[in-house]
Formats: sequence, C-alpha cells, structure tokens
Amino acid sequence: MSELRRNTRLAVVGGNRPEKRFLETAYEVGRAVAEAGAVLVCGGLGGVMEAASRGAKEAGGITVGILPGGDPAAANRYIDLPVVTGLGYTRNSLVVMNADAVIAVDGEYGTLSEIAFSLIYGRKVIGIGTWDIPGVVPAPGPREAVEMALKDIKER
Repeated sequence: MSELRRNTRLAVVGGNRPEKRFLETAYEVGRAVAEAGAVLVCGGLGGVMEAASRGAKEAGGITVGILPGGDPAAANRYIDLPVVTGLGYTRNSLVVMNADAVIAVDGEYGTLSEIAFSLIYGRKVIGIGTWDIPGVVPAPGPREAVEMALKDIKER
C-alpha cells in the first residue's frame, strides 16, 4: 500500500439496486481507490457497495463495511472488516464520519442521506450519476472521481 495514503479512507456510497452501468462505475471507483493506496469504506452490503468493494479487493486494497444490522456475516464477501452497528440507516452517518472524502455513485434516498451527512461533517463529496445538489462536485469518470476526492486530503 502506498506510504502516502496508508491512513486515507474514501467512502463509496450508492444505490443497492443500481443499473448495470453504475455497478461497473462503482467497480472501477473501488479499483482506483485501492490503486491509490487508500482504504475503501462503505455500507458493506450489495449494489454499489459490493461492486466498489470487489474492485478494491481485486486491486489488493483494504475494505471496511459499516453494516446497518448486528450480524457481521451480512457483509458482502469483499469486506475485510465488517463493523456491525444495529442502527439501520442511521449508520450512514458512521460511513461518512469514517472517511476523509466521499464518492457517491447513483443512489436513492439512503445515498442522499450520506451526501447530507457528508456536507454536515465537512467532507468533500464527488458524484457520478448521483444527486445534482449544491455541494456535490460532479466527476466525469471513476479515476477522476478518486483523484478529485484525494486532492487536498492531509495525511494523518
């Protein structure tokens, strides 16, 4: 893992039932996160979360899943560290709080809540095919989204 980014965490958030093109985008975002040496944080379940986790794992990255329930076995198979919360959608705030920046791919209201928490907590939000609202910076593609998310993040 890159020395420069070993403590950097990027959240990838998005829909549980996205179109195929967004699954492919999420996979590429996950690969790019791992290739940049950052840790991927997500909600740990299916859809965008699973596709991004798979991309990160296949590129040799580390994945963390902040789960809504109490069973670590509910995490998708690409999660290295499942974190159970028992909080349902409220766990969305924990996904964001455990990231230095957030990349939103597609998504519905759960994703919108993660975007809102990101903006409340002062996290940069990069979007691909997601909510077009103030504070979400659109990216033309997966690699650009990761580059934009990593820009100006200070190493801890």
